[in-house]
Amino acid sequence: MSDTATPAKQITEFNKLRKRLRRQVGQAIADYNMIQDGDNVMVCLSGGKDSYTMLDILLNLQKHAPIQFDLIAVNLDQKQPGFPEDVLPNYLSSIGVPFHIIEKDTYSIVKEVVPEGKTTCGICSRLRRGSLYGYARQNGITKIALGHHRDDIIETAFLNMFYGSKIKAMPPKLLSDDKTNILIRPLCYSKEADIIRYAEHQQFPIIPCNLCGSQQNLQRQVIKEMLQGWEKQHPGRLENIFRSLQNISPSQLADTALFNFKDLELQRQAPTGLEDEDYDNQQLPLAREG
Repeated sequence: MSDTATPAKQITEFNKLRKRLRRQVGQAIADYNMIQDGDNVMVCLSGGKDSYTMLDILLNLQKHAPIQFDLIAVNLDQKQPGFPEDVLPNYLSSIGVPFHIIEKDTYSIVKEVVPEGKTTCGICSRLRRGSLYGYARQNGITKIALGHHRDDIIETAFLNMFYGSKIKAMPPKLLSDDKTNILIRPLCYSKEADIIRYAEHQQFPIIPCNLCGSQQNLQRQVIKEMLQGWEKQHPGRLENIFRSLQNISPSQLADTALFNFKDLELQRQAPTGLEDEDYDNQQLPLAREG
């Protein structure tokens, strides 16, 4: 919302933003069948803008959806020094949302295993995922909702291309390798810029991540800056990139596991004399010119 806009215009702009985000989340849920009747959805709440926004929108959809589903907010307290333990419980209690705090000292493990100055995001995310998966299995959770948005998905695709030699991103819906958990990303159609504006207007009590947020020169940040530069020069490019992830043509790539290139053969029918005559007749006018 523009700081120079009148209060009435700011309200109008916010209402449009909220409607857009709700529509996008609803569309994503419908497109990928993310939430079904009777689901028990665990909303992973980190204390960042994305997960707060996701929870807020899912709470609204829960009230108006034609199906019944339960929500529980779950936070993993990784025992980072200075982590404000009271912020999330106070906020969730104030809005009447059931919640659970998982306490696990993954911070010490990460600091012990990862050399100083190296990126901690990889091992940190694996440890978090393991703790959340375990809680979901033990407590009848049927869907695990993560706050990754459209820009996260695009950035991950380029990270995997540039540094992992893979065309791979974050799917909107994922069955875990052990087939015991389903992850959903309801914000997969939503732009980060919209989420930032929404979180600022709602004044969510943001908790910064001191474990990874302070690291400089992360590969993801380099990718983010590259993509933002593209979007500034060519508005709409990021939307086109995201849509390309939904429009894959295996026969136009080079993965032999996805498409059988080896057995491609000509399927041309043998020409008949009549076809040859028709072809010759088509050429006659050209031959007579001049």
